[in-house]
Amino acid sequence: MAASLKTGFSVYNSCEANFKSKAKGSTSLCSSGFGTLQLPELSTKEFLGRSLDLSNQTGLNHWNVKDSKPILVNAQASICFSKAMRWWEKTLKPNMVEIHSTKELVNSLLNAGHRLVIIDFYSPGCGGCKALHPKICQLAESNPDAIFLKVNYEELKTMCHTLHIHVLPFFRFYRGARGKVCSFSCTNATIKKFKDALARYGTDQCSLGPAKGLDESELLALASIGLLSRNSSLDSKQRFEEFVLAGVDMSSSLDKSDNRVGLKEGKQLLMA
Repeated sequence: MAASLKTGFSVYNSCEANFKSKAKGSTSLCSSGFGTLQLPELSTKEFLGRSLDLSNQTGLNHWNVKDSKPILVNAQASICFSKAMRWWEKTLKPNMVEIHSTKELVNSLLNAGHRLVIIDFYSPGCGGCKALHPKICQLAESNPDAIFLKVNYEELKTMCHTLHIHVLPFFRFYRGARGKVCSFSCTNATIKKFKDALARYGTDQCSLGPAKGLDESELLALASIGLLSRNSSLDSKQRFEEFVLAGVDMSSSLDKSDNRVGLKEGKQLLMA
């Protein structure tokens, strides 16, 4: 974990001055001249609550003080720690997008046009996901026209249950008006499955009509548990393109007995 050290000093002698510095710094005093105070490399513990005797420092001849009189520096330090990146945040490429909501997933698919979209379902605690992540990043870099959407299973568990995601890592491939073209689970040992799908669906392809995204049955299922809402005035052909996040329970307008709602919360998740 990286850390940076910032300090504040007060110098007391025949006159008084305050200045701010890092481990090394410069100051001007209210005496007959100006001088540079070179501070030694000090550890964090040496700063906190201690006085430093700098009477032997070079450059004292510029100060209007006697060498025999010690110069005391009262120092205070604060340490700022930078947060270490988690494994799923490392080596991400510009075409890799983290999804944080159902609306974001739906809109990303609908706005992709004819570009290939790959949804990568993962979990922070999945060893197979962690091992596969560097290779997925490499494939994303070598296929800049494809869009990689990363879905954290733990963050969007209800949505994943509804989409029948029960094994990780898991991938879905989407292409334009065709919608979902394939889906599968793979690991480092079976990465060829991913590469074959990328080669098959990653070439330039044009299809008539707008991008389809999720199946209409999946959108209805997501709406039935309150993750999406729809404009009931739209005809059935347009409905799947107009779902938006609303946070409104749509179960009253949909058949609660619909068996397309998805997996139950208690279904066990399998991780590679």
